[in-house]
Amino acid sequence: MLSFKRLFGHEDKFFGLLAASASEAHLSVQALVKLSKAMDQPVQLEAFAGSRRKDKQITSEIRNAIHTTFATALEREDIDALSRALYRIPKTVEKFVERVLIVPDQVRGVDFSQQIPLLEEAAECVLQLVKSLCRGINLEEIRKWNDRLQHLEGEADKVVIVIYRDLFSGRHDPLKVIILKELYDMLEKVIDRCRDVGSVVSQIVLKHS
Repeated sequence: MLSFKRLFGHEDKFFGLLAASASEAHLSVQALVKLSKAMDQPVQLEAFAGSRRKDKQITSEIRNAIHTTFATALEREDIDALSRALYRIPKTVEKFVERVLIVPDQVRGVDFSQQIPLLEEAAECVLQLVKSLCRGINLEEIRKWNDRLQHLEGEADKVVIVIYRDLFSGRHDPLKVIILKELYDMLEKVIDRCRDVGSVVSQIVLKHS
Protein backbone atom coordinates (compact mmCIF):
# COMPACT_ATOMS: atom_id res chain seq x y z
CA MET A 1 0.00 0.00 0.00
CA LEU A 2 1.32 3.42 -0.98
CA SER A 3 1.23 5.80 1.99
CA PHE A 4 0.91 9.47 1.06
CA LYS A 5 2.04 10.43 4.55
CA ARG A 6 5.33 8.57 4.13
CA LEU A 7 5.70 9.95 0.62
CA PHE A 8 5.33 13.58 1.69
CA GLY A 9 6.56 13.29 5.27
CA HIS A 10 3.43 14.91 6.68
CA GLU A 11 -0.34 14.56 6.73
CA ASP A 12 -1.84 16.30 3.71
CA LYS A 13 -4.60 18.62 4.97
CA PHE A 14 -6.77 17.80 1.97
CA PHE A 15 -7.33 14.30 3.32
CA GLY A 16 -8.85 15.70 6.50
CA LEU A 17 -11.14 17.98 4.51
CA LEU A 18 -12.20 15.22 2.13
CA ALA A 19 -12.92 12.89 5.04
CA ALA A 20 -15.01 15.63 6.68
CA SER A 21 -16.94 16.12 3.45
CA ALA A 22 -17.62 12.38 3.20
CA SER A 23 -18.86 12.42 6.80
CA GLU A 24 -21.33 15.22 6.07
CA ALA A 25 -22.60 13.32 3.02
CA HIS A 26 -23.05 10.24 5.19
CA LEU A 27 -24.88 12.23 7.89
CA SER A 28 -27.28 13.74 5.36
CA VAL A 29 -28.22 10.29 4.09
CA GLN A 30 -28.67 9.01 7.66
CA ALA A 31 -31.10 11.88 8.27
CA LEU A 32 -32.93 10.93 5.07
CA VAL A 33 -33.22 7.33 6.24
CA LYS A 34 -34.87 8.52 9.46
CA LEU A 35 -37.21 10.77 7.50
CA SER A 36 -38.28 7.91 5.21
CA LYS A 37 -39.46 5.94 8.26
CA ALA A 38 -41.64 8.78 9.54
CA MET A 39 -43.25 10.36 6.49
CA ASP A 40 -46.38 11.10 8.52
CA GLN A 41 -44.40 13.38 10.85
CA PRO A 42 -43.55 17.07 10.28
CA VAL A 43 -40.37 17.47 8.25
CA GLN A 44 -37.59 19.80 9.41
CA LEU A 45 -35.50 21.00 6.49
CA GLU A 46 -32.77 22.48 8.72
CA ALA A 47 -31.22 19.10 9.51
CA PHE A 48 -30.61 18.56 5.82
CA ALA A 49 -29.75 22.13 4.91
CA GLY A 50 -27.23 22.18 7.76
CA SER A 51 -25.29 19.23 6.36
CA ARG A 52 -25.34 20.75 2.91
CA ARG A 53 -24.09 24.11 4.22
CA LYS A 54 -21.30 22.46 6.21
CA ASP A 55 -20.27 20.46 3.17
CA LYS A 56 -20.38 23.58 1.01
CA GLN A 57 -18.07 25.31 3.49
CA ILE A 58 -15.68 22.34 3.38
CA THR A 59 -15.80 22.36 -0.42
CA SER A 60 -15.00 26.07 -0.41
CA GLU A 61 -12.04 25.47 1.93
CA ILE A 62 -10.75 22.76 -0.39
CA ARG A 63 -10.99 24.99 -3.45
CA ASN A 64 -9.24 27.86 -1.70
CA ALA A 65 -6.50 25.55 -0.45
CA ILE A 66 -5.98 24.15 -3.94
CA HIS A 67 -4.80 27.58 -5.05
CA THR A 68 -2.65 28.33 -2.02
CA THR A 69 -0.98 25.02 -1.17
CA PHE A 70 2.43 24.46 -2.70
CA ALA A 71 2.56 20.65 -2.59
CA THR A 72 -0.32 18.17 -2.50
CA ALA A 73 -0.32 14.38 -2.36
CA LEU A 74 -3.04 14.21 -5.02
CA GLU A 75 -3.32 16.21 -8.21
CA ARG A 76 -5.29 19.39 -7.73
CA GLU A 77 -7.80 18.43 -10.42
CA ASP A 78 -8.50 15.13 -8.66
CA ILE A 79 -8.99 16.84 -5.30
CA ASP A 80 -11.46 19.25 -6.87
CA ALA A 81 -13.33 16.49 -8.72
CA LEU A 82 -13.69 14.38 -5.57
CA SER A 83 -14.76 17.37 -3.50
CA ARG A 84 -17.47 18.30 -5.99
CA ALA A 85 -18.69 14.71 -6.23
CA LEU A 86 -19.03 14.48 -2.45
CA TYR A 87 -20.86 17.80 -2.18
CA ARG A 88 -23.51 16.66 -4.68
CA ILE A 89 -24.71 13.97 -2.26
CA PRO A 90 -26.09 16.24 0.54
CA LYS A 91 -27.17 18.76 -2.08
CA THR A 92 -29.37 16.16 -3.81
CA VAL A 93 -30.68 14.91 -0.46
CA GLU A 94 -31.72 18.45 0.43
CA LYS A 95 -33.54 18.82 -2.89
CA PHE A 96 -35.50 15.65 -2.14
CA VAL A 97 -36.58 17.02 1.24
CA GLU A 98 -37.56 20.36 -0.33
CA ARG A 99 -39.89 18.51 -2.71
CA VAL A 100 -41.40 16.59 0.21
CA LEU A 101 -42.11 19.86 2.03
CA ILE A 102 -43.98 21.21 -0.99
CA VAL A 103 -46.46 18.32 -1.08
CA PRO A 104 -46.64 16.83 2.45
CA ASP A 105 -50.15 15.41 1.96
CA GLN A 106 -49.14 13.54 -1.17
CA VAL A 107 -46.21 11.75 0.46
CA ARG A 108 -47.81 10.94 3.81
CA GLY A 109 -47.61 7.18 4.27
CA VAL A 110 -45.62 6.59 1.06
CA ASP A 111 -43.26 3.62 1.28
CA PHE A 112 -39.70 4.36 0.13
CA SER A 113 -38.31 1.19 1.70
CA GLN A 114 -37.31 -0.38 -1.61
CA GLN A 115 -34.71 2.30 -2.27
CA ILE A 116 -33.68 3.38 1.22
CA PRO A 117 -31.57 0.32 2.19
CA LEU A 118 -29.60 0.64 -1.05
CA LEU A 119 -29.09 4.35 -0.44
CA GLU A 120 -28.01 3.78 3.15
CA GLU A 121 -25.43 1.19 2.14
CA ALA A 122 -24.17 3.35 -0.74
CA ALA A 123 -23.52 6.24 1.65
CA GLU A 124 -21.64 3.93 3.99
CA CYS A 125 -19.51 2.72 1.05
CA VAL A 126 -18.68 6.32 0.17
CA LEU A 127 -17.54 7.04 3.71
CA GLN A 128 -15.36 3.93 3.85
CA LEU A 129 -13.99 4.56 0.37
CA VAL A 130 -12.81 8.08 1.20
CA LYS A 131 -11.38 6.93 4.52
CA SER A 132 -9.48 4.21 2.67
CA LEU A 133 -8.08 6.75 0.20
CA CYS A 134 -6.95 8.98 3.07
CA ARG A 135 -5.05 6.07 4.61
CA GLY A 136 -3.19 5.38 1.37
CA ILE A 137 -3.47 3.54 -1.93
CA ASN A 138 -4.78 0.07 -1.21
CA LEU A 139 -5.98 -1.24 -4.56
CA GLU A 140 -7.89 -4.21 -3.19
CA GLU A 141 -9.74 -2.20 -0.59
CA ILE A 142 -10.61 0.59 -3.01
CA ARG A 143 -11.77 -1.92 -5.61
CA LYS A 144 -13.95 -3.69 -3.05
CA TRP A 145 -15.83 -0.55 -2.07
CA ASN A 146 -16.13 0.73 -5.63
CA ASP A 147 -17.39 -2.62 -6.92
CA ARG A 148 -20.00 -2.59 -4.17
CA LEU A 149 -21.11 0.91 -5.17
CA GLN A 150 -21.43 -0.10 -8.81
CA HIS A 151 -23.49 -3.13 -7.77
CA LEU A 152 -25.78 -1.02 -5.57
CA GLU A 153 -26.35 1.43 -8.41
CA GLY A 154 -27.32 -1.45 -10.69
CA GLU A 155 -29.72 -2.82 -8.09
CA ALA A 156 -31.24 0.64 -7.68
CA ASP A 157 -31.96 0.75 -11.43
CA LYS A 158 -33.81 -2.56 -11.14
CA VAL A 159 -35.82 -1.34 -8.17
CA VAL A 160 -36.94 1.79 -10.03
CA ILE A 161 -38.29 -0.34 -12.88
CA VAL A 162 -40.41 -2.27 -10.38
CA ILE A 163 -41.61 0.99 -8.83
CA TYR A 164 -42.49 2.42 -12.24
CA ARG A 165 -44.48 -0.69 -13.11
CA ASP A 166 -46.74 -0.06 -10.15
CA LEU A 167 -46.74 3.72 -10.49
CA PHE A 168 -47.89 3.61 -14.11
CA SER A 169 -50.42 0.82 -13.62
CA GLY A 170 -53.36 3.24 -13.81
CA ARG A 171 -54.37 2.57 -10.21
CA HIS A 172 -53.01 5.86 -8.88
CA ASP A 173 -54.08 9.47 -9.08
CA PRO A 174 -52.23 11.17 -11.99
CA LEU A 175 -50.99 14.06 -9.84
CA LYS A 176 -49.60 11.67 -7.25
CA VAL A 177 -47.88 9.68 -10.00
CA ILE A 178 -46.06 12.82 -11.18
CA ILE A 179 -45.03 13.78 -7.66
CA LEU A 180 -43.85 10.33 -6.61
CA LYS A 181 -41.97 9.71 -9.85
CA GLU A 182 -39.87 12.81 -9.22
CA LEU A 183 -39.17 11.73 -5.64
CA TYR A 184 -38.26 8.16 -6.60
CA ASP A 185 -36.01 9.52 -9.35
CA MET A 186 -34.31 11.84 -6.88
CA LEU A 187 -33.56 9.01 -4.47
CA GLU A 188 -32.03 7.08 -7.33
CA LYS A 189 -29.98 10.15 -8.19
CA VAL A 190 -28.53 10.19 -4.67
CA ILE A 191 -27.31 6.64 -5.24
CA ASP A 192 -25.88 7.75 -8.59
CA ARG A 193 -24.00 10.52 -6.79
CA CYS A 194 -22.51 7.94 -4.44
CA ARG A 195 -21.44 5.84 -7.41
CA ASP A 196 -19.82 8.92 -8.96
CA VAL A 197 -17.63 9.30 -5.87
CA GLY A 198 -16.49 5.71 -6.31
CA SER A 199 -15.60 6.35 -9.93
CA VAL A 200 -13.55 9.44 -9.06
CA VAL A 201 -11.64 7.64 -6.28
CA SER A 202 -10.96 4.70 -8.59
CA GLN A 203 -9.47 7.01 -11.21
CA ILE A 204 -7.28 8.64 -8.57
CA VAL A 205 -6.04 5.25 -7.35
CA LEU A 206 -5.24 4.08 -10.87
CA LYS A 207 -3.00 7.12 -11.38
CA HIS A 208 -0.97 6.30 -8.28
CA SER A 209 -0.88 2.52 -8.46
